[in-house]
Order: sequence, then structure tokens, then C-alpha cells
Amino acid sequence: MTSIDFGYTLNDITKVLRPMAMQLTRDHEETNDLLQETLFKAYRSRHRYHKGTNLKAWVYTIMKNTFLSDYQKKVRRKTYVDTTENQYFLNSMTQRTGFETADTKVNLKDINKAIENLSPQYSRPFLMHYRGFKYNEIANELSLPLGTVKNRIFIARQELKDRLRSFS
Repeated sequence: MTSIDFGYTLNDITKVLRPMAMQLTRDHEETNDLLQETLFKAYRSRHRYHKGTNLKAWVYTIMKNTFLSDYQKKVRRKTYVDTTENQYFLNSMTQRTGFETADTKVNLKDINKAIENLSPQYSRPFLMHYRGFKYNEIANELSLPLGTVKNRIFIARQELKDRLRSFS
């Protein structure tokens, strides 16, 4: 496929990509920006496209990855690093949801109580993961195999779902 043919084909599938971009961004201007950047990346990488494969899926993957990369950059820009010994990450994108009522505080107490009632072999990896540790970091810290850590976090989630079913 020549460069010109590829460009025309990209132009044709733009109509299909626009609703997908709108679903990701939920903003008209950001949708246009995402589409433009996606089409530019697709055209620039046209040599990687294999004729006969699904072009829409290939371009959609580029769009999704572009969106996720941009989102992660925005989150990183709004994250501050505390340079003290503990080096906490403070995310300024945290927003109030409007659901912080007395009921929520009672529910949070119940959730914390349910976590405390978990066996320590499940609660410790779960809490570490919840606090942002990666699986391999938890495995190293607790001297456990990676698969065991993943399994214990999964089991903790399942037990918490069962114990907190009344909140759903």
C-alpha cells in the first residue's frame, strides 16, 4: 500500500475512531487532539502495518495507548515527591466525591474492621498492595514467591467482597 493510499484509508476510518476517542476522553477538544495525534502516529508508523490485518484494530490500539500515555503524564505532573526519608508520593489529583457523609464514615470503619479481621498472611500483602507497592516489592519484603503474593492479595479481595456484601 502506498503512502497516499494509506493516508486515504486512515481518513476513511476516522469516522469510526471518533466515537471511540470521545468515549475515552469525554471532551470534544481532547477527542480532536487524540484523533490527530493517533492518525499522525499511525501514518508515521505505517511501515509497521501488515497488509491484510485489521487496520481499525491497529489504529485503535495506537489511540488507546496514546490516551493512556497522556493520562499517565498528567497524573505524574500532578504528583509531588516528598524528599524526606520516607519519600511519600502526594497526588494532587485527589478530589472529594461528595459522598463523605456520616454513613460513609461508618462504612469505612466496617471496611477497616473487615481488613483487620483478615488473617495476617492475607492482610499484610493486601495492605502493601493497596498502599502502592508492586507485587515484586511485596514479594521481596515478605520473602515470598511472586505467585504466592498475587494469590494472597486475590484471596484477601475475595474475602473482603464476601464480608462487605451488605454495602453493594
